[in-house]
Amino acid sequence: QLQLVESGGGLVQPGGSLRLSCTASGFTLYAVGWFRQAPGKERERVACVSSSSDGRTYYEDSVKGRFTISRDNAKNTVYLQMNSLKPEDTAVYYCAATYNDNVLFDDYEYAYWGQGTQVTVSS
Repeated sequence: QLQLVESGGGLVQPGGSLRLSCTASGFTLYAVGWFRQAPGKERERVACVSSSSDGRTYYEDSVKGRFTISRDNAKNTVYLQMNSLKPEDTAVYYCAATYNDNVLFDDYEYAYWGQGTQVTVSS
């Protein structure tokens, strides 16, 4: 059973930056995705990364060029660096993982989920 622990959320002004972290033991062979859910909206994909064998990434168009997903295998951690934040990025952000070599795009493909961390972008 993989336990994912997220951290790094908070309140930031528009144009600011945050870095979210997702940590779990034995993470290296798992594909990881970041998803988010805003109030009254469905959960949506943000960014995904394959297992450490090749580190392929995918980004939703809404965050492309602003967000970066990366992994530090020595620390068993996957990061989501978020720059140039906008009010519409406000949501609860979830880390998800599953044992797979590929980049996985859909939430139903992920077996394990973190508890979520709130990101609020407001002046």
